[in-house]
Amino acid sequence: MTHGMTHGKSDGMNGGTNGGKSIDDVLAELRALRETDLPTHGGRTLAYVYDSGLAEVGELGERAHALASSANGLDPTAFPSLLRMENDLVATAARLLGGDERTVGSVTSGGTESCMLAVLAAREGAKQRTSTPNIVLPSTAHAAFRKAAHLFGLRAVHVAVDEKTFRADPAAMAAAIDDDTVLVVASAPSYAHGVVDPIPDIAAEAARRGVRMHVDACIGGWVLPYLRRLGDEVPPFDLAVEGVTSISVDLHKYAYCPKGASVLLHADARLRGGHYFASADWPGYTMLNTTLQSTRSGGPLAAAWAVVRYLGDDGYLRLARDTRTATERIRTGVDGVEGLRVLGSPDATLLAVTSEDGADFDLFTVADEMALRGWYVQPQFGHGSSPVNLHLTITAANHGDEDGFLTDLADAVAAARAAGPVVVAEEMRTLIGAIDADTLTAEQFEGLLQAAGLDVAGGLPDRMAQVNALLQAAPARLRERVLLEFLGLLYRPHRG
Repeated sequence: MTHGMTHGKSDGMNGGTNGGKSIDDVLAELRALRETDLPTHGGRTLAYVYDSGLAEVGELGERAHALASSANGLDPTAFPSLLRMENDLVATAARLLGGDERTVGSVTSGGTESCMLAVLAAREGAKQRTSTPNIVLPSTAHAAFRKAAHLFGLRAVHVAVDEKTFRADPAAMAAAIDDDTVLVVASAPSYAHGVVDPIPDIAAEAARRGVRMHVDACIGGWVLPYLRRLGDEVPPFDLAVEGVTSISVDLHKYAYCPKGASVLLHADARLRGGHYFASADWPGYTMLNTTLQSTRSGGPLAAAWAVVRYLGDDGYLRLARDTRTATERIRTGVDGVEGLRVLGSPDATLLAVTSEDGADFDLFTVADEMALRGWYVQPQFGHGSSPVNLHLTITAANHGDEDGFLTDLADAVAAARAAGPVVVAEEMRTLIGAIDADTLTAEQFEGLLQAAGLDVAGGLPDRMAQVNALLQAAPARLRERVLLEFLGLLYRPHRG
């Protein structure tokens, strides 16, 4: 970097003959772009982001990220600071999640990578036993496991959950295990409904059959232990449970660290080796990878290390207390809104809010109305016995504004009731039913976009209820295909 890049306009990147802009102009442009995003602080986005409500935590994470962003996690001998920070984070996670002196782990880019590595390690560990591996998972397991099965050549065996509690059925899970099963999966909690699966029963059967057992605690692993300490009856779920061989926990969720940082723990080093990779048979350096990535910025790792050290055990206990209070108040308040109810019996800090049978309003419209009031609640489509619902990820930042959220929720329901139902015309249902997802043509896709009122060039509509109603009417496979085609249209470079 040259002195000319420190301030103001000058040559090159700062607005000279090469057509660049000044640092101030570029940052102003970036801030303007960010104004169209959902807010990441303040507790008004109840999905995707996790906010401690503590401004200094965000500032610390940003400063620590900047200090290590240019370091490369590809070679721990070249950047020993990253090795030290990763080992520190793994040790902290192991203490929190029932590990012992044999426990090892890796820091990854997020929950999906952690889950994928657990699947990869299990596949590699069973290569001598089966050439047609499968993983057994409840239908509520995170889609990351389906992605892993797809990419790594395994068959995903989906097992139905209890229709009322949405928890995995241990007997059904046991019945699904066969000689080709290399991994059994359970959630703590599941994303969709916030319930912890009966992990001891499932793990016991997996151990009896000599099969690995992974617990996806990506969203709950850093808050459930503290809720237990606060007196909640948290079901057993971690490495202390006999038969659990690996567990994942995301630091960028309830550890309130900047994205993306997650930890995958294995009960011992022998179990971890399958997701390591080495390649020496080429003219370059011998490539060694502990995760799916090679080059890894040290920024997320350093940011997570700094935040975890700053907050400490007492800090996380306080944040868990605030989050629990907010969750309890919002859950009670939801039950007080005519026509709404919470699905299942959540064990953690996630709520799935649905409408009572016969309710005279549309939940997708409620989501639109909440957006108008400055809140993002995430629509979830109906699946099996789980009806259309609104997902709420509640964090410490929601504590203190529970009444504001509930007041706006009641107003949103009233507005949705006044607006009336969202109707998908019968001819549209017929059109959807006639489309084969695997042979969807460009013309059919364009017709669906027009029917849904989606104009990619003009951006998404302000109100999404009609679009979501159409997607709900489509079979899951067609919904996937349509949304992938739509995603492809969104990701087109701007030219000119």
